[in-house]
Amino acid sequence: MKKFTKIGQFYVYIVQCQDGTYYTGYTLDIENRLKLHNKGKGAKYTRYRRPVKLVWSKKYKYFKPAFLEEKRIKKLTREQKGKLVNGKCRTQNG
Repeated sequence: MKKFTKIGQFYVYIVQCQDGTYYTGYTLDIENRLKLHNKGKGAKYTRYRRPVKLVWSKKYKYFKPAFLEEKRIKKLTREQKGKLVNGKCRTQNG
């Protein structure tokens, strides 16, 4: 079993689904993760809302800040996520 790394490149991202909703996640490989979402093998939420497109992302060096930012963004309203995507709202750590 591969040991999980806590330092490296972690991405928190928001994709917009075909129905206009947002999905937030984190990954080590953003390009591969987008491919998985669009093949229906990413998250259950995006499986029937394809295609998805990347509308926002931020890179982190450490796992914990990325994980906490993902949790924070998931609690935002759709309107607040829209402001973040459009650059009218700052991230917690940025």
